[in-house]
Amino acid sequence: MPHASATIGDFSVLPLSIPPLPSFPKPVVHHIYVRRNAPKIATPNDSRSLFVTNLPVDSTQLHLRSLVTSLVGAGRFENAELEGNAQQLQPSDAEPAQAARLAAHTKKRKRPDDDGERAREEDASRLPETWSRSLGKSGGTAVILLADDKSVELVLKAIAKLAKSKKYPVWGDKVGDRVPPLGQQWLKAHNRLSYPDKAAVQESIDAFFTVYDRKEQEAAELAKRLRNEPDEDGFVTVTRGGRNAPARQDEAEEARRKMADKEAKKKEELDNFYRFQLRDRKKAEQADLVRRFDEDRKKVAAMREKRAKFRPET
Repeated sequence: MPHASATIGDFSVLPLSIPPLPSFPKPVVHHIYVRRNAPKIATPNDSRSLFVTNLPVDSTQLHLRSLVTSLVGAGRFENAELEGNAQQLQPSDAEPAQAARLAAHTKKRKRPDDDGERAREEDASRLPETWSRSLGKSGGTAVILLADDKSVELVLKAIAKLAKSKKYPVWGDKVGDRVPPLGQQWLKAHNRLSYPDKAAVQESIDAFFTVYDRKEQEAAELAKRLRNEPDEDGFVTVTRGGRNAPARQDEAEEARRKMADKEAKKKEELDNFYRFQLRDRKKAEQADLVRRFDEDRKKVAAMREKRAKFRPET
């Protein structure tokens, strides 16, 4: 059997021992690839972060914590951001159209207590989950945040030693019952959660419309305030929309673009308006023609001189 490489490019190869399962009662070795995190847009935590790819589909934070602990001991792991585990619900999902249009205009600072209350309201407005545990896609990625820069070096050194010792860490070791099980129990739980209690669903719907109505009212108040606020030049712009809201932002941008085009066209028309401008332009064109004629004459003379020196071999 050929010896597996310890590195591939910038990645260190970390073999994992996958324990046998009832559906596949044989141990297997799965390889994940680890390197220092180097995103295109740098962040303050890049020096103490690791980028991991080709993760198993059942990866969780507890799995990655257990893996780091098995390599360098406890206290080194801080957090892990798995691909696809970001918040799926965007703010616009429960936001009126008018609130979305005016969101860019607001500069009001909210208190931390208000932010916490809003977050709790939006969490309550979401429908109950139908899966007890999410699965990632095959070959998924994650960014592991460690305690310090030294922890990153220790992890990479520990991975390099595994190629010699052949003692691979066991995937999911010491995780136990801290994560919901997969397989048949996972599907049974999904079937049960797909039929939630009507009272819980109604509570989520009521919370959703409470959040929606609050945002709609805030948007109306913001629109009313914007109609009375002067712009950078001190003018209050008269816009369409009656007393409800100012004009759309894209309409304002379109009007500004048309005004700029009109000014550019007006300036272009004034370039050849006066007689001295026409006279200067003709002089410039004549000088350009003379210059180009002299260049062409020099090129022709050079070609003739080159042709006169040519003697075919006899």
